[in-house]
Amino acid sequence: MVALSACKGAPDEAATAPPQTTAAQPGAVTAQRGEGAPYEVLGSEVWDVPDPVSGRNYQMFVALPAGYADNPDKRYPVLYVTDADYAFPLVWQMARRLNVEGRKIEDFILVGLSYAKGEGGMQSRRRDYTPTANGPSSSPADAVHGGAGAYITYLETQALPFMAKRYRTDETRRMFLGHSYGALLGTQVMLERPQLFSAYILGSPSYWFDKQVMERRLAQAGKAPELPVRAYMYVGEYESVQHGGDADMVVDAQRMIGLLGARGGRSLQLKLDVLNDEDHLSVAPRGFMHGLKYLLAAPQG
Repeated sequence: MVALSACKGAPDEAATAPPQTTAAQPGAVTAQRGEGAPYEVLGSEVWDVPDPVSGRNYQMFVALPAGYADNPDKRYPVLYVTDADYAFPLVWQMARRLNVEGRKIEDFILVGLSYAKGEGGMQSRRRDYTPTANGPSSSPADAVHGGAGAYITYLETQALPFMAKRYRTDETRRMFLGHSYGALLGTQVMLERPQLFSAYILGSPSYWFDKQVMERRLAQAGKAPELPVRAYMYVGEYESVQHGGDADMVVDAQRMIGLLGARGGRSLQLKLDVLNDEDHLSVAPRGFMHGLKYLLAAPQG
């Protein structure tokens, strides 16, 4: 089914002060430390999960739903977000906000996928989120692209099993969120490792990359497996050549939705929103909110 619509130097005693906790969820931080210590996402956890193949060390940021400790037999859907430095705190607060006045979305476990430790965000995401070495001509001379295949293998063999072993995740409801290059990565996962995730939020996908290479890969992928998949895609109205963009990302997204729908059959549910008055940098928060409501809408009644 396809639907289209328009529409960032503390004193030692402060840095080492014990956090305040709550009995309902032992270890959950309920107040910031103060005295110049860094701001933290309260109640979150950070784990080092290295890649034994590349030797790079990635971190996973984890936030559990409020009732996790009180429901020891319950398993939760889990949402993995790329570009975690930005997306993890934003999505977590959005999810909390949505349920302030009645439950709008289900409880879920949020996992942020960090950049490689010691690397800048652009360095890491250029390599890990792109499918070929043919990066844009505007990239620095030393930029490396085309490591998405290896990074997806890292997700499959290290990151996802780590979460499944340590937390009560519902492994039938693993979800993926990515924006820009992150959405390009998500599309590659959908085509090449469809068993990894059952749902996607794909924001402003960089389908222009390497002369629409993802469209060529889609054409080569053949018939989609009969796995139920839901995908919400968004793009900003101003992400087009007519509004000064280098690529027409609106048209690219519309064309990809059509191609995915034609290939996916009844097992694939797709929705695309072209969000008015938004560009590539402004559209993500709004798209995240729409995506959460689309994939995790709480049962009513």
